[in-house]
Amino acid sequence: MDLASAFPPFGLRVTSDDLELRLPDDTDLVRLADLAVAGIHPPERSPFLVPWNIGEPDEVRRGLLQYHWASRGRIAPEAWALELGVFLDGEPVGVQSVGAKAFAATRSAGTGSWLGLEHHGKGLGKRMRLLALHLLFEGFDAADATTEAFDDNPESNGVTRSLGYAPNGVALVDRQGTAATENRYRMTREMWAARPDLHRPDVTLAGVAPVRAMLGLGA
Repeated sequence: MDLASAFPPFGLRVTSDDLELRLPDDTDLVRLADLAVAGIHPPERSPFLVPWNIGEPDEVRRGLLQYHWASRGRIAPEAWALELGVFLDGEPVGVQSVGAKAFAATRSAGTGSWLGLEHHGKGLGKRMRLLALHLLFEGFDAADATTEAFDDNPESNGVTRSLGYAPNGVALVDRQGTAATENRYRMTREMWAARPDLHRPDVTLAGVAPVRAMLGLGA
């Protein structure tokens, strides 16, 4: 039995031209950890609720590995997070996550992501989010998809708005001891279906059925 047969998320692939989302194996994780250490955002920015990428290089690497290992171990119908590596021509450039609680009942899932700093400004953030939405709506039959971004993260807000999400409220949250404004967004299946220009015909899904079964979603 191979790894994907034993643990179906390892067989999941979301692909469009030179871009692919897949669950990173341990070798991929080390490469992603090096990418994170090299930088994810300018030093004056603080786009994450928890500054996991700040610290000594060895600490950041270990933290990324432990987080991904723990996320794999918690995948179950009740709650799951697929921390999918983003690969451009086979090279890791970031992570695109999709996750939910009680998804079989609510069909509501959220997304989050990061890109290595050297890959910013190339349109990859929009492309990888589009692949994540395609997986959720076309692969997992989601009813809606949500996401958040701090008000001082114009790039993330811009990607979300360009894809046609609707505003879904604003919240003040504790970001490292300081109040920060978080913008929230929502895209429904109806909104997704109303934007055929977003349905990239070259997006392909592979390995979805075993993952659906693992998540309790049926055929």
